[in-house]
Amino acid sequence: LENLEAVKVAVVTDLNRLRMSWRGKNIVDLSRDFINTNGVKQHITVEAAGADMALSPIEKLPDEIEASRSDLKEAWKKNMQRLNVASQKGLVERFDSSIGGATVLMPFGGKYQLTPAEGMAAKLPIESGETSTGTLMTFGYNPEISKWSPFHGAVYAVLESITRLVAMGGDYHKARLTLQEYFEKPGKDPVKWGKPFSALLGAFYTQLKLKVAAIGGKDSMSGTFKDIQVPPTLVSFALVPTDVTRVISPEFKKAGSKLVLVTLPKDELLLPDFDQLDKTFSAISGLIGQGKILSAGSLKAGGLSEAVAKMAFGNAMGVKLKDMSYERLFKLDYGAILIEMDGDLDESQLLAGLSYEVIGQTTAESVIEVNGVSVSLEELSQAWQGTLEKIFPTKTDGSTEKVRKASYTLGSTLKKPAAIARPRVFIPVFPGTNCEYDVKRKFEEAGAVAEVMVLRNLTSREIDDSIHEMQKRIEESQIIMLPGGFSAGDEPEGSGKFIATVFRNPYLTEAVMELLKHRDGLMLGICNGFQALVKLGLLPYGEIRPLDDTCPTLTFNTIGRHVSCLSHTRVASNLSPWLAKTEVGHISTVAISHGEGRFVASEEMLKELELFGQIATQYVTLEGE
Repeated sequence: LENLEAVKVAVVTDLNRLRMSWRGKNIVDLSRDFINTNGVKQHITVEAAGADMALSPIEKLPDEIEASRSDLKEAWKKNMQRLNVASQKGLVERFDSSIGGATVLMPFGGKYQLTPAEGMAAKLPIESGETSTGTLMTFGYNPEISKWSPFHGAVYAVLESITRLVAMGGDYHKARLTLQEYFEKPGKDPVKWGKPFSALLGAFYTQLKLKVAAIGGKDSMSGTFKDIQVPPTLVSFALVPTDVTRVISPEFKKAGSKLVLVTLPKDELLLPDFDQLDKTFSAISGLIGQGKILSAGSLKAGGLSEAVAKMAFGNAMGVKLKDMSYERLFKLDYGAILIEMDGDLDESQLLAGLSYEVIGQTTAESVIEVNGVSVSLEELSQAWQGTLEKIFPTKTDGSTEKVRKASYTLGSTLKKPAAIARPRVFIPVFPGTNCEYDVKRKFEEAGAVAEVMVLRNLTSREIDDSIHEMQKRIEESQIIMLPGGFSAGDEPEGSGKFIATVFRNPYLTEAVMELLKHRDGLMLGICNGFQALVKLGLLPYGEIRPLDDTCPTLTFNTIGRHVSCLSHTRVASNLSPWLAKTEVGHISTVAISHGEGRFVASEEMLKELELFGQIATQYVTLEGE
């Protein structure tokens, strides 16, 4: 080893013990006999109860649906209101769904952002270049099935997660699972131990049938508090790599499409026919890859009626269904997928050998028609969104008043380009910044030289060095870009204060003002960066200055929570060099993600901002109001 760099890390001895030391002290001293046991073993008696097939929720309708047989319209609304079917939009929007610029599917799709996605789809994050390689992730679990039979519950949890992957365009053969278990505290009760035992057997059985492995999972947790017990819970999460150009979303795409329900046979034990599953799922994945399927949605806790309604909500696309039984509309049918395809395609050729049925077509009218009954999408949507609205609101309680459109068209302040080959962009990164790579990539695509610098703040010396390095970078740059994130966790009391505090350092204040006032430089801030510009006074005053209670600021959203969704904005002024080549009135769809996205100012200040063209954009409705 004389020509190699080698370090002695261990010595083999005949002591039959593993000993490890740290700084002269023994920290591990274990016998080889103990190590060979792979840890402590415990034994317990397990009593696995069978399932009463007569009580199966797979075959039996929920009580509230059974009780409404005489009123199909009311039954449909009640189904959409059920807790395991109801909208979770107000909850989902609290979590960031767009950070990193790699999102392929937002959580809710369609023009009206109301059709829940089957799962998560995102490209792999890379620092430079482009990729179409991404991942899909879905989950599956039905508490009613698991309460009835933990074995079946696990089977159908895995099946649901895999079906969702296929409906998005994923190849289930390449999927991997991770399982989360959550059961009551079993103690030494054989019957209680039988529940997780049955569930794990069900999951293992399904993995063997699918030839899909679980690569990890969370240790089982105890869900017992006094006399309260959780239902037997095994949630399956499925993940698969994919080419994101193959991914489709579940909302109906156009009127006149053919709707085909592809089903999966079950045996006398209500277990899926896995041979047919492979044929069905392979065929659907292939057709999605060929562009033959416009949208697809898996059947879940609300059966076919839930799938039809949710796929219709996103684009307010109506549906005319053929006459069908009450059970067909509301009964569980996990493994079934509802697909939308062009009306001129021959499904008998494309779906040969599969169990399928053409059940209707999409229409331009926002209603669902079946069995002579017409149900408006508006009514269904209100019922669906109403269940959790008080807990996770999607709308504010405040009155809506008409807001005046601001339009400033007197021209841009864009001056003659500077005589430089490529502008330099300085991008400072603060603790909590999270989109510097995306910003850097976009500036480089536009032809700039972008430089990212991380502020070091572990010691006062590092802070001083960082400040002087930032000053130097600003003096060498033509643009300062403040990216977004949660600087210093947005504490204390509001976003952007950490960044603003740094830029109030005299060296940086002087460098910024020199750039903007005397070198015709530009500055831009998004998210946290925009908040910092406001808190520095650069917006709207054009200079770093002390602020008081009369100055504009950003504050909490009136809905009282973080909001992450797509929003529509209208260009209100082309005064800024950043908007010089846009048309006033142009509407864009942009991703927003903020808890403090509300700009507030006095009435006098707002009038002044409008007069001088400083209202750059305004939020608008789909109709542009």
